[in-house]
Amino acid sequence: MKHNQETSFYGLQFWLLCASSFLFFASFNMLIPELPNYITSLGGEKYKGFIIAIFTLSAGLSRPFSGKLADTIGRMPVMIVGVVVCFLIGFLYPVLTSVSGFLLLRFFHGFSTGFKPTGTVAYLADIVPINRRGEAMGIIGMMGSFGMAAGPAVGSWIAESYGINMMFYTSSGVALLSILVLIGMKETLPNKQTMKFGLLKISMDDVYEPRVIKPSVVFLLTAISFGTILIIIPDYSEYLGVKNKGLFFAVFTISSIVIRVLGGRASDKYGREIVIKIAAIGLTLALLLLALSPTKTYFIVSAIIFGLSVGLNAPNIFAWAVDLSDEKHRGRAMSTVYIALEIGIGGGALLSSWLYANNSENFQQMFLVCSAFSFAAFLFLMFSNSKKQNV
Repeated sequence: MKHNQETSFYGLQFWLLCASSFLFFASFNMLIPELPNYITSLGGEKYKGFIIAIFTLSAGLSRPFSGKLADTIGRMPVMIVGVVVCFLIGFLYPVLTSVSGFLLLRFFHGFSTGFKPTGTVAYLADIVPINRRGEAMGIIGMMGSFGMAAGPAVGSWIAESYGINMMFYTSSGVALLSILVLIGMKETLPNKQTMKFGLLKISMDDVYEPRVIKPSVVFLLTAISFGTILIIIPDYSEYLGVKNKGLFFAVFTISSIVIRVLGGRASDKYGREIVIKIAAIGLTLALLLLALSPTKTYFIVSAIIFGLSVGLNAPNIFAWAVDLSDEKHRGRAMSTVYIALEIGIGGGALLSSWLYANNSENFQQMFLVCSAFSFAAFLFLMFSNSKKQNV
């Protein structure tokens, strides 16, 4: 395809896609710091773990649909659907103010992230050359990280200055901008089909792509640590006397931004798996530091290591999955990887919330258990490689 020519890599399409990714990730991440207190104000403190878990559950359930549609009706329509859902949900948070209503909206909000990123990564894979794939994933991942960093800071400021309802409305507006910047971009899927009801029928073959099972398993295991951090760090910050509950997120996001492009280039040169092994060890170490050294200094060190590891892990798993996928089923491959990500994040949020049980005495045990999953990802890579070499 012409889209894979070297000259197209840093063209307007690529940078618009990066801008869209920044805006979309900023839109729903600006809610994260305020939601634990918000659900508590609604009387749902015991459901804090569901803030992330139910969101990722919905995203995971929607992936087979988004993957199939991305491979049939096109990448652009799938991105548009995700943004429209995100836009509408933001206006409904101030309307449904019961705990059950809030959790219902979180479920449908997760649907949006099941569509937009799937279409984005499939589109990106269409327009970048294979020898720059890791670098490209690193750059667009970096833009997503900028969004994840800017969103919470802006969201909290808006909530404090203008009220939480204005934060919800702003989130909707930013989501809309994420698709408006793509107006005029050409569809990259050749021979796309017209939308019809039959395309919504999902078979087992649509749920996963066998070619990318290995990176998906690794992503599931390593994403558990991310779900843990999202749910536990605000309370752990308070436990350590760190006044700014967003400090850990800011530090690890900056660290991940710094390493993404370099990590992508390294994987292009030395291979995806070796870089991902280093990331898995880093995630393990970050959680061990939180468990065994409960001080402010190691809290920051852990955030740095965690960020570097996330920056090495996520973009290179996506690049690895694209390497392994069939071009005709690229959307399905991305869907499979994202499903693994959602299961890992949601599982990590539920597991850590259950182990923590709002009791500070359980922090150490909780971090130790969750760190074991990242180490399991490293062992999985080592074992599968050695098994392959012995065949």
